[in-house]
Amino acid sequence: MTKLWQARFYKTANHLRDLPKLDVPEIAFVGRSNAGKSSAINILCNQKSLAYASKTPGRTQHINFFSVGGAHVAQHRHDPVDEKKIELFLVDLPGYGYAQVSGSAKNHWQKLLSDYLITRPQLKGLILVMDSRHPFQPLDVDLLEWFAVTGKPVHCLLTKADKLNRKESTDSLKQTDTILKSYIDESGKLFPFSAQLFSSTKRLGLETATAFILNLAG
Repeated sequence: MTKLWQARFYKTANHLRDLPKLDVPEIAFVGRSNAGKSSAINILCNQKSLAYASKTPGRTQHINFFSVGGAHVAQHRHDPVDEKKIELFLVDLPGYGYAQVSGSAKNHWQKLLSDYLITRPQLKGLILVMDSRHPFQPLDVDLLEWFAVTGKPVHCLLTKADKLNRKESTDSLKQTDTILKSYIDESGKLFPFSAQLFSSTKRLGLETATAFILNLAG
């Protein structure tokens, strides 16, 4: 059992003013709408429906916060969360790619996402969720390049790795590492980017991803 198993739904934010006021580390998950982000959060927290996996990708337009610490394990428990004991927030950001929303709603959603990622001091790093069969689609690249200016770590989860054979898995990870190592700052240093294979179905890569999140949160 890990601390992530203590995750509980905390709140939903539709504006920056709605963000939690607690000064605790936040680790955010982001990715294309069909990359398996919700499934990754659920399996890492050992819960079936902590993060809502919609049958209509792109429907979620809000930022959802899950607290770690201050409550018993399991989402179905209804005991109150002791905010003084919250150690970490896992943050589920809206999926991007083909959101089924109106233009004005999409503009609001994109601004909320960008403002959170760039200005939130509690944000310690980003988990970029990508389908291992199709890593670094144009929107993934745009997000990575845009977030790189913060200097914060990005860890890529290459999901659905169970759908690849061994050679395909190796090639996907190698391709991802090569792309990540191509990002160098003005002083010539590599950005703090990393990657791993992951499968919610086969529980592949859980320990590595969990360790990264907890270490990043301190």
